[in-house]
Amino acid sequence: MRISKRLAFAVSAAAITLSVGASQAQELNLKIGTEGAYPPFNNLTSDGKLVGFDIDIANALCEEMKAKCEFVTQDWDGIIPALISGKFDAIIASMSITEERKQKVDFTQKYYNTPSAVAGPKDSDIKEISKAGLAGKTIGVATSTTHFNYASQTYTDSEIKGYPTSQEFLLDLANGRLDAVEDDISVLEGWLATPDGACCKILGQPSPQPAEIFGEGAGIAVRKGETALVEKFNAAIQAIRANGKYKEINDKYFSYDVYGG
Repeated sequence: MRISKRLAFAVSAAAITLSVGASQAQELNLKIGTEGAYPPFNNLTSDGKLVGFDIDIANALCEEMKAKCEFVTQDWDGIIPALISGKFDAIIASMSITEERKQKVDFTQKYYNTPSAVAGPKDSDIKEISKAGLAGKTIGVATSTTHFNYASQTYTDSEIKGYPTSQEFLLDLANGRLDAVEDDISVLEGWLATPDGACCKILGQPSPQPAEIFGEGAGIAVRKGETALVEKFNAAIQAIRANGKYKEINDKYFSYDVYGG
């Protein structure tokens, strides 16, 4: 059967329209929640720009997924409720994958895993990171974190002082209002390398560091049941690990591999 040129053109145009429509329907638009107060992982500069390892990783993942992504800053204590309520679609904010959090959200595989550490003044008399070694000391830790959970459960003879952000307890440590602080070793080492951190040093690391408290590493959190989004992120994490983009970002911030074993 022969088709007129006019009819053939109309059929071709309709096919193009359907193709474009399908392409637009598949475009992935995501809002990414982050804290913006946890350098060197995520932080807001004085002019309001989000920077840090988490931010660069998020941008690389979005590029790999061909997704259009927008960042939303959120206080840490309310970040999971904000995700669940739909304020954003995923959390990329150095959130440890723990069994407790898995009851509320779903996680991707880890995208990094670094240990906890304790820092204090250079002239500190603390010799051992343990219940006995920190007895009678005042320790600053960010609330709603794995570090806070561990410190509260382990250093029961110490005063555990909770803070909204790590920046606030580091300021109190520098000003002599705390005996020690506990946080991710990468965060503490980054701060110690600045003029503000010249007062202090790493005193040691908790040992052991139980997975039931500290989790399996930092992952990306999404709402319960959003399996397809988890799979997209996992594939993107594996891709940037394989193509060298992850290492490029890692080396921008750290002198060692933060992905962990």
